[in-house]
Amino acid sequence: MKQSDKEMKNATTPTAIKDAADNVKGFESINIKDAGNRSRDHYKSSMSKLRFKFRQACLPLIRWETPHLANIQTSLRSKLLDDYFALTANLGTHTFFVIMLPMPFWFGYAELGRALVYVLAIGVYVSGFLKDLLCLPRPLSPPLHRITMSGSAALEYGFPSTHSTNAVSAGLLLLYTAFESADSFSPFTYFVVKVSAFLYIFSITLGRIYCGMHGFSDVIAGSLLGAALFYMRWIWGPLIDSFMISNGIIVPILWTIIILILVRIHPEPVDPCPCFEDSVAFAGVILGMDIGWWMYSRSIYSDSSAFPGSIPYSYEKIGLIRSILRVFLGLVLVFVYRAIMKPFLHEALPPLYRVIERIGLSMPREFFLKASEYKDVPSKIPDTTLVEAREIPSLVKNIARLRSDSVGPQSTADMYETIAYREERKRRHSLASNDVDSESSLSPDEFSGLNEDEMLQQIPKPRVQYDVEVITKLIVYSGIGFIAVGINGIIFELIGLGIGIASTA
Repeated sequence: MKQSDKEMKNATTPTAIKDAADNVKGFESINIKDAGNRSRDHYKSSMSKLRFKFRQACLPLIRWETPHLANIQTSLRSKLLDDYFALTANLGTHTFFVIMLPMPFWFGYAELGRALVYVLAIGVYVSGFLKDLLCLPRPLSPPLHRITMSGSAALEYGFPSTHSTNAVSAGLLLLYTAFESADSFSPFTYFVVKVSAFLYIFSITLGRIYCGMHGFSDVIAGSLLGAALFYMRWIWGPLIDSFMISNGIIVPILWTIIILILVRIHPEPVDPCPCFEDSVAFAGVILGMDIGWWMYSRSIYSDSSAFPGSIPYSYEKIGLIRSILRVFLGLVLVFVYRAIMKPFLHEALPPLYRVIERIGLSMPREFFLKASEYKDVPSKIPDTTLVEAREIPSLVKNIARLRSDSVGPQSTADMYETIAYREERKRRHSLASNDVDSESSLSPDEFSGLNEDEMLQQIPKPRVQYDVEVITKLIVYSGIGFIAVGINGIIFELIGLGIGIASTA
């Protein structure tokens, strides 16, 4: 496997695994077994009959796509397109959305902000749910090259494409909003907005195919899911908003129960996959955003003249400098909150979890260590959803060098798909030639190569995950949504970054 991306190489080093193992009793229970000790058909043994049958029905299509995808990629490859599609893919990442989603709220567009949060957060949850339910692999590498700036994207399953889901749902929502507000735009501005939305959608969706990260079926399914989410928000969004604004304390209670149920029913993947973590994070964002909006809309600081719970904003009254300070302060509060709350919960929750375990109420997930099996949680655990604040200067400085061009399996799911694809090609070649010794007549590159043990050695092993990380992520990202929507508007008014609506109320 060839990889030029430092993040991919260092995601989980043997040293890091050993350090974590020193903290864990029974560490081998979560370690990946050698391939020789695992059934090659481990999906069948780990999935229900219905899940496995559906997966098996979809696999031929995914494998049929691989050579066609490779031909497309080979014929179009250029450094310019590599850089363009790798860079634009960042506009569909979770980090980008977590940072950008508060902006509409802070500048008085609460209705657009709520719609974006709903379609994007539900898109992350549903696409992650389907990925972990079906466990369908990404297109095979080789023959494809995987061009990416994300160290965790290739560790997920392939179907459906979350990038495509988010791009289509957000793009359609922006187009619809521009259409509804066309009278307030000049013809040129309206044209630019439309072109930008279409360019965004097609850059992300086509880029997933060009970069070798997804196949046709992944992108089509993700795009259809994104369109469906936009339609549902368009139809039912006003009803949900009206229900929330017109009811009392039942709203946060009901929303909390619904989110906890969604986290609990998220399917277990067969292989380690970060989809669940992202689903939990964005479920938390919805919960915090809704409770924050519900609370803020009842305060004297909100402006409900255009839409309930809007943070008052007027460029004429605030100006450029104070507008920029709004963004800066809002993001600082988000990162400071996470920097404080995350380690606090990692310290406070394990003793509580051990008590819950002793009375038999724990509900452990696969690949997550129970509190009774470790002493404490390490101080620095990477977050696949939102980069750490300390990483931002390095990311900006090295933006042009972060693109990787990787060939070869990058996860256990990749490895088992490589083995299955190799065996299927052998079987078909043998049947076609009607020769039991036909394998010897194949070209050396066709089926030769690394065996399971050798491939496994080149795949970074997943880091140790701790049971408290689930509720920690839910609380942290709920808090981010709550602060961004429910607290920042009040702070803006109190420190002179508002328009003085409270004093005139």
